[in-house]
Amino acid sequence: MNKFSLALLASLALPAFSQAASTAPAVGSVAPAFRLQDQNDQWISLADQQGHWTVLYFYPKDGTPGCTTEACEFRDNLFAFKALNATIIGISVQDVASKKEFAAKHSLPFSLLADTDRSVSTAYGVYQAVPGFAARQSFIIDPQGRVAQHYQTVHPDQHSKQVLADLATLTKAKPAN
Repeated sequence: MNKFSLALLASLALPAFSQAASTAPAVGSVAPAFRLQDQNDQWISLADQQGHWTVLYFYPKDGTPGCTTEACEFRDNLFAFKALNATIIGISVQDVASKKEFAAKHSLPFSLLADTDRSVSTAYGVYQAVPGFAARQSFIIDPQGRVAQHYQTVHPDQHSKQVLADLATLTKAKPAN
């Protein structure tokens, strides 16, 4: 077997194992705090989001087809999210320069955070050591900083609409302060 075959085999066999090392925060629990730099060299923290809803979506890699589709769907529904007092934040493990290029190329008007040390992806239970990216998962965080919804299975072309529908239901049940 050559090195490529071994790497492919490892990537197929280990993702479930590598993700098991860290678990996602449970719905109702306090969301893990973070402070990361975005594509505009601004530092963004979860504490900054206090008082409004936050859609925190983790994605594998800037510029890939699925990640581009997902980001553009959030972009295209931005006004609907704002109407629900919600902020969208994307996180992946690539650096700020990668985020800057990705956001500029696709006119993404929300923060894309660089989790280069993988600490936030790990805290949210989405980091996969093999292949070295965050799994495509999302969280809705309520105005008090608690996890209101966790999406373990995400379809990039449908996810934004699903999150919007769930957020509309959540905001009726728990009005934003």
